[in-house]
Amino acid sequence: MISAKPKVSVCIPTYRGGPTIGASIESVLAQSLRDFELLVIDDCSPDDTAAIVASFSDSRIRYLRNEHNLGPAGNWNRCLKEARGQYFKLLPHDDLLHPQCLQRQVAILESDHNENFALVFSAREVLAPAGRVLMRRGFPGGEEGVINAREVILACTRRGTNLLGEPGAVLFRQSLADKIGLFDATNPYVIDLDYWFRLLVHGDAYYCADNLASFRVSRQSWSVAIGKAQDRDFIEFVNRAACWIEPPLSNLDLLATQISARLNKWLRLIFYWAYLR
Repeated sequence: MISAKPKVSVCIPTYRGGPTIGASIESVLAQSLRDFELLVIDDCSPDDTAAIVASFSDSRIRYLRNEHNLGPAGNWNRCLKEARGQYFKLLPHDDLLHPQCLQRQVAILESDHNENFALVFSAREVLAPAGRVLMRRGFPGGEEGVINAREVILACTRRGTNLLGEPGAVLFRQSLADKIGLFDATNPYVIDLDYWFRLLVHGDAYYCADNLASFRVSRQSWSVAIGKAQDRDFIEFVNRAACWIEPPLSNLDLLATQISARLNKWLRLIFYWAYLR
């Protein structure tokens, strides 16, 4: 049985996750750190998601089904509300964790006694729908350690992309989540980066250079479905976030954002066309 206050809440928000959610659950149950709850919140899936989750007998798994469809952002926020752990990790139903992921990331936050780190993130692998590794993504420079919050934010905005990674690569304290509130889907494509930036207002980042998570791209992925709007969403988000750090982003930074975000959109669309056709 899990404790009333597990060390980590790993939350899988899912909709039509049948083809991949079993592998995602298995990657969590294979963690070397055992003190966690695995919360699966089903957004009224019409497939066999419920039966797949029920096939796992581990007592650390909690399965909840929404009374009506909340949409991706609403389901992510229900994960935040239902989590009981000291630390929080969101894991989309088609993504995976490396067996050492929780142990490595929790140890970093546990050693941060003054709570100077707002989050810990890692390098990750990008997978094809069938699981083949397509590429590795990591923070520029590749060196493990503490990265100043402003440096992280500037790097993301100037390069026009989310360098911290998808939700599975990130871990943060539930107490900080309680302070900053819910996910904001004003710009859906960057809903995760919006949250990472809001966390970074309260502290620095710690980067794990090893691949501790995997992100699967498929035609069903939310990020692929809204891919054509990604440059607009990114630019609008950065314009909103420009004043969140001191000193605020400059006009030159905002210009770099516009150029990089538009270029990245076309590079991603070419990537999706090449690997998902």
